[in-house]
Amino acid sequence: MGGLAERDNAVLWDITCPTRPSRVSGVSMAGFRDRGIAPSGLRLIPHPTVTLVLVFGGTLAMEDAAGRRRQGSFATGLGFGDVVRTLRADAYEALQVRLSPAVARAVLGTTDLGDAVVTLDELCGREAARVSDRLNDLSSSEDRFAWIDAWIARRCAVASPVDPEVSWAWRQIAATRGTVRVERLAAELGWSRKRLWSRFQAQLGLPPKRAARLVRFDHAVHRLVAGQDAAGVAADGGYTDQSHLHRDVAAFTGLTPATVVDEPFLAVDDIAWGWPGRRNSRIR
Repeated sequence: MGGLAERDNAVLWDITCPTRPSRVSGVSMAGFRDRGIAPSGLRLIPHPTVTLVLVFGGTLAMEDAAGRRRQGSFATGLGFGDVVRTLRADAYEALQVRLSPAVARAVLGTTDLGDAVVTLDELCGREAARVSDRLNDLSSSEDRFAWIDAWIARRCAVASPVDPEVSWAWRQIAATRGTVRVERLAAELGWSRKRLWSRFQAQLGLPPKRAARLVRFDHAVHRLVAGQDAAGVAADGGYTDQSHLHRDVAAFTGLTPATVVDEPFLAVDDIAWGWPGRRNSRIR
């Protein structure tokens, strides 16, 4: 199913979405074909998933705030380590896969990617070239979605699962939009706060308080994009005040609540990740 992403009346990307959900819970996918006119240096906005970008046509590179550059297929960690990253590209085609932390650990062997852009070669070795070649050989988006979904399912089937208590804690953080207190999670599990903190960080790559902050930010920033005022978003989203929201937006993106809403990779979320089978949607 197709969609178009526009900025200033120029089509930046053709976007395709799967017609059915992944067989693995916690996995979502979208296909991007760059039209070759997107401005260089686009900012990727932190998200509470591990993001896997599988490039099979053209050139796509990531550059972090320190100027480190990676080209080809890559992964970024949960929240990108609070480091603003930019994307530079020639015309390209790619599948973008969002993996919940528990799934990412099974698929990639880790969720602790720190503040670096990690290439698929570094994570998967020779398997990375096989993935890229196979995606390039397939002729349709649906075939690519199906093949990657099966690849993810196979890797999950042979991986050691995350502790059920840790998975439960993550689901509670996501379900409460990051407003649940870590002490409450620990108490409901019958664990000490220290035990939850250490298990959660060891298995998901970040401590639970930071995970909650990231989830809270993600919901807040999308409400800002939807046109809600910053004061209302702060009050309803678990922030102590509007200044608290401002600090989080600045920490995760380097922007203010007033300017972050113009970022293309936030505006495109409704098309790429709204729901499967979305047709002919446009963002201006």
